[in-house]
Amino acid sequence: MQPVDPVLLNILQQRLDVITEEMGLNMMRTARSPIFSEAHDFSCYITDAQGRLIAQRDGLPIHTGSGGFAVRAVLKEFAGDIHEGDLFILNDPYLASGNHLPDWTVINPIFLKGTLTAFSCNRAHQIDIGGNAPGTYNSLAREIFSEGIRIPPVKLWRQGNENRDLLKLLANNTRSPEVIEADLRAMIGSTIIGAGRLKDLSAEMDEATSYFPSLLDYAEKLMRSEIEKIPDGVYESEEFMNNDCFSDTPVRIKLSLTIRGSDIVADFRGSSPQIRAFKNSPYANTCAATFIAVSTIVDPYIPHNEGTYRMVEVRAEEGSIVNCTFPAPVTFCTVYPAHEIIQAVWKALAQAAPERVSAGWGKPSYPAMMPLPGKDFYVMYHWGGSSGGGAVCGRDGFDQLGQMVTLGGLILPNAELYEQAYPCRYLKQEFRQDAGGAGEYRGGSGVEYVVDVTEPAVYSLRGEGLRTKMAFGVAGGEDGREGSLWVEIAGRRRDLPQYDMAELPPCRMTILSPAGGGWGDALRRDPEKVRADVKDGLVSVAEANRAYGVVIDGETLEVNTAETERERKTRRKGSV
Repeated sequence: MQPVDPVLLNILQQRLDVITEEMGLNMMRTARSPIFSEAHDFSCYITDAQGRLIAQRDGLPIHTGSGGFAVRAVLKEFAGDIHEGDLFILNDPYLASGNHLPDWTVINPIFLKGTLTAFSCNRAHQIDIGGNAPGTYNSLAREIFSEGIRIPPVKLWRQGNENRDLLKLLANNTRSPEVIEADLRAMIGSTIIGAGRLKDLSAEMDEATSYFPSLLDYAEKLMRSEIEKIPDGVYESEEFMNNDCFSDTPVRIKLSLTIRGSDIVADFRGSSPQIRAFKNSPYANTCAATFIAVSTIVDPYIPHNEGTYRMVEVRAEEGSIVNCTFPAPVTFCTVYPAHEIIQAVWKALAQAAPERVSAGWGKPSYPAMMPLPGKDFYVMYHWGGSSGGGAVCGRDGFDQLGQMVTLGGLILPNAELYEQAYPCRYLKQEFRQDAGGAGEYRGGSGVEYVVDVTEPAVYSLRGEGLRTKMAFGVAGGEDGREGSLWVEIAGRRRDLPQYDMAELPPCRMTILSPAGGGWGDALRRDPEKVRADVKDGLVSVAEANRAYGVVIDGETLEVNTAETERERKTRRKGSV
């Protein structure tokens, strides 16, 4: 077989990626829920006929990293019974290799010249899926049956004919059937767009889909060349969740990461057993989180198809927090323990190649809010209280960004729009002071978020980043600060637990979101950058001296260069 021109492969990969982007734009423009039209909590992707991920530029990597598992579940369930005009839907982590129940995945088989050639897919987080708690997140769930409707791989369409009964069944098992049906039709429409564009591409580039194996091989070759630059070795790390939702019992994610040449084995054996709450990770979700962690340390221009992951083997014991078994609840798995899985990989890699690795990110701790039963249904995520990102070699951490598992793909909301859509009034959303981990590159600060909620509401509390520091520093950088969450009711402060379902009257909510870790020795940070942080209110004059050894005049905010040099010299001598 003749080698394929890499320029042709690059062009084809870009064309496929653009198709997924167009799918996403159509989804945002046609979906009704702000979680899609504003926040982009969905992902569009394409696989080949074997269910191997080919293109995934649009969306969130925690979704798409396990997207191929879902398509392969359809191939297994409907072997020999997949026809043109069929359309599949699924969500179940045990029956359909999904990640968690709120993420419904629509899978559209694409036929070219009568042959199954690819799948056009959309995985999207629904505003509600039934279950005991409104808005999908039930921190009190002890089994998956309390989390909402379970969908094995089923046909939503059969050869172009809509299964209206199934659609009604799914929609009416939620608290907002009209919105869910509209959002589902937006998902379907996006996959139809993707299928049509792939057919157009195949007509333009003769037999474009025949190059899919070469695209996978090309990405694998590039990825292996990057992994080979990391020293061989066995690198061990641990990450923790500081609670199991019901108590302060720590939950451990243990990792032994082995690098041999261009192969990686991520062995999570020895991690805590699965817990009784909704922070258990199915195997597919653990793989997606591991793939995210590895993909961030290499050339970002490597194609993000499944060839990129071929050299990564993930081992996890059944019945553990990272490979749970039925009927463990899993709704929060795409955030926790996915966050800890990623950070465990980063901690391990920091021992081998710290210059490639991000410091830890602040763990988001904002609640979701829903109306009391009987009121018009909505779900408001207080994304304005999102956390700070970890620093990397060469750049400070983002002071606020969507969840780490989305790598910034989750879009933070416009405050004015949210004030129109929900019963709330924003009072403050500003960066925290002295919260980001100190380092040559400073961790992201996180925010102080204050909002008045004007109506009684039900809250799903999800405060993973409260109480303890968990955003680690790298190469001598300091950890980021933990977060806080409280409400004021009739002028009296009430601290809220990390996890619970709470019904509250109108209140003022304050979130101090967790901050990111720092990278490198803080005494190496440019004093002018420290001064700029002081002027911006991110660092106090006292913290500039304590953490960075920079002496700043409290009135003029000018750096005393001589005193700074003397202070840093003294500290370096003291550390020898």
